[in-house]
Amino acid sequence: MRVLVTGGAGFIGSHIVDALIGQGHDVVVVDDLSSGKRANVSPEARFYEVSITDPESLDRIFAEERPELVNHHAAQTSVRHSMTEPSKDAGINIIGSINLLQSCVKYGATRLIFASTCAVYSEPRHVPMEEAHPTHPQSAYGMAKYAVEGYIRFYSDVYGLRYKIFRYGNVFGPRQNPSAEAGVVAIFTGQLLAGTQPTIFGDGTKTRDYVSVKDVVAANLLAMGDVGDGEVFNIARGVEVSDFEIFDAVRTATQVGIEPAYADKRPGEVDRVALDCSKVEKRLGWLPAVQLDEGVQRVVEYSLQT
Repeated sequence: MRVLVTGGAGFIGSHIVDALIGQGHDVVVVDDLSSGKRANVSPEARFYEVSITDPESLDRIFAEERPELVNHHAAQTSVRHSMTEPSKDAGINIIGSINLLQSCVKYGATRLIFASTCAVYSEPRHVPMEEAHPTHPQSAYGMAKYAVEGYIRFYSDVYGLRYKIFRYGNVFGPRQNPSAEAGVVAIFTGQLLAGTQPTIFGDGTKTRDYVSVKDVVAANLLAMGDVGDGEVFNIARGVEVSDFEIFDAVRTATQVGIEPAYADKRPGEVDRVALDCSKVEKRLGWLPAVQLDEGVQRVVEYSLQT
């Protein structure tokens, strides 16, 4: 199958590209390298340094490549930046996604996989949260992602686009940028290995649901079939991990004995996150296989090699 991966030079997207090529698919990558790296892209993929906010360039790529399936991972992913620059966030995450949907319709790409986020949910009424949990985003980033989910449903209703939407927990693994705002495992790893004191925002009790990029890739490969079209799936481990627990796991893996500093919780961040992933297990047969400590160790080993 010919697959176009947006954000294919980035953390999650580049791992998906590698896996698709490993399965023999014909892969096209679109990435503006604003956060991704050209070195992440397999030489077996055709690469276009283009932003999804550039509809004319997207049009040319779709006209030439004619992808059958689009795996959409290009995004502005910083919650903090979305709160300080919501228009910029919307320009990338909403308008850029609409540009992509238009190209899908115009050039006959009939299938879409979209990387959404658990940030679309409200402050949890219960945990773990299933896909039917109330949605009331607490950040501009989550609001933008939720808006795109709505546009995808609209394009499905009007144009017959077949889709699957993944609401990710906190994805972590090799290639994640330790200098970015998102990706606390990579951030803590980079700081501890450099001998810098990490900062926990809040009192350390805030929780997130961490899932390895290896497991995320497996979900994306399973999503290429017909089962589950038109549905939303949580992708995580279904386990609450506190900020201090994730820090301590990284500290143990790096063997660096530094205590964290603490700062005020940042705007747009909810206090608890854990996702019910029973639906994706039943519909797609997906289960997370990588345990937290194992995944953290992989990040540390990767960081030591780069």
